[in-house]
Formats: sequence, structure tokens, C-alpha cells
Amino acid sequence: MTTKLFRSTVRTRVLFALVATLFGISVFIHQMYFAGKVQAVSSTVVISQVYGGGGNVGSSIKNDFIEIFNKGNTPVNLAGWTVQYASAGGTAWSGSTALNGTLQPGQYYLIQEAAGAAGTVNLPTPDATGNIAMGAGSGKVALVNSSSILTGTGCPFGPTVVDFVGYGTGAGGANCFETAQGPTPSSTVADKRAGNGCTDTDNNSTDFATGAPTPRNTATATNPCVGATNPSGVGAANPSSVAPSGTTLLTVTVTPGTNPTSTAHTVNMFSRSTPP
Repeated sequence: MTTKLFRSTVRTRVLFALVATLFGISVFIHQMYFAGKVQAVSSTVVISQVYGGGGNVGSSIKNDFIEIFNKGNTPVNLAGWTVQYASAGGTAWSGSTALNGTLQPGQYYLIQEAAGAAGTVNLPTPDATGNIAMGAGSGKVALVNSSSILTGTGCPFGPTVVDFVGYGTGAGGANCFETAQGPTPSSTVADKRAGNGCTDTDNNSTDFATGAPTPRNTATATNPCVGATNPSGVGAANPSSVAPSGTTLLTVTVTPGTNPTSTAHTVNMFSRSTPP
């Protein structure tokens, strides 16, 4: 009886150790797999442009900047929101800039950050101002709907992270990103979201491309992220049928096209008689 009890105890301990080991391995694999596979909840406002080359040698623009964009169809109140920055491989979110105001559909919002020693061109009037010194070729930018500072690499995220861009490729690039690292910018090019801000597939690699920095603020013309529609018209006759030589009132209700809005509509009408 004593021997059986001993064997049962040994089996239980071995089984417990095996389960604990497998659990540890599964946690490790989960953390490794999801380290960079972040999909932030960016159904409306997204980061549309990041530029960390401001004031660097070769740059014409004096300041770093972050641009956000409302790709949704409803206004968004930015009160209490922040943009936050960490270096490509860092775990300390060293910079945070508070946002404010209401961002209308299709509207851009410009956040001015730190200035460098070079450059001669001022940014357009910023909608918010901070002093974050961003990396020209790599870094991490988070759009957060609270003022709480992020911790760690940034991955995985909680529900306060609205959008995230990890830019810079290769071993020296961002260690946290949406699906894949964003392209590597420089002193002369920014990372810019495709579709003038409308494209968002939760993949920093394909959603962004490098290009000349074009900072846009709330005064910039809006860019609604909806498809264009053609003008249309619906006609009516009152009465709908008349005797020969009779009269009827013809009306046409015109719906203008959108994006861009159509103007100067012309309605052409013709009549046809039906033999008796």
C-alpha cells in the first residue's frame, strides 16, 4: 500500500511538472509570435504621417512632426488624447504630446515636435505642439485616447491605443509595429499613409510609403474617405398619361454627385407620342 501511494505521488508530481513546462513554452511562443503583430483599434482616427528628420542636415523643414487624420464619417473629440513616442528598440516612452479639439471627417491634424539646428522652413500652423525628438530613420509612434504613458516595447496593446506606427526596417528598426515594420524614412522623406490617410489594413509596411514631407493641419482641405458618386435624377409626370394635345407637368429631382460635389446641372428632356 505504501509503495502504490509513493508511485501515485511521483506520477502526480511528474504530470504537474510536465503541464507547467508546456504552459511556460506556450506563453513564450505566444509572446514571441505576437511581439510585432499588433492591430490597433483605428476605425476612425489614424496616424497619417511621421517625420523625424526636422532640423537635420539635409532637411529643409525645421521641426519633427506627427500628423493624424480622421478617416471616419463622424467627428471625433480629441480631448484627453495624446501622441507618444519611443525609440525603435526602446521600452521608455520618453515623449507625450496632449491633443485637443474636435477632428471632423476627412480632416488632418498637425502635431509639431522638436526642432533641430538645420532647416529653414517652418511648419504650417500646428494644431498641437510638443518637444519630442523623434528618430529620423526609426522609431515608434502611438496615438492613445488617454494621457497614461505606455510601458514596455508597446506590444501587445490595450484598448487605449487607437493607432500605432513602428517605422524603420531590419534589425535596427522598430521592435513593435502593426504586422510588419514601416518603411525607413530619413532627413528628406517622411512615412506617409497611402490614400492620403484613408488606407488602413493594420500593416505598417504596406499602409505607408516614403515621400517628401507634406505637413497638413486642420486648415488643409478635407479629404473624405468615401467613394465618388455620379449625379443622378428621377423624373415624374403629372398627370402620368394625357390625351392627344393634352398637357402634363414634367419635373426632375437631381441628386448632385459627391467627392467632388457636382455643380451646374443640366436636364435635357424630349417628348414622344404613342400612336393610338
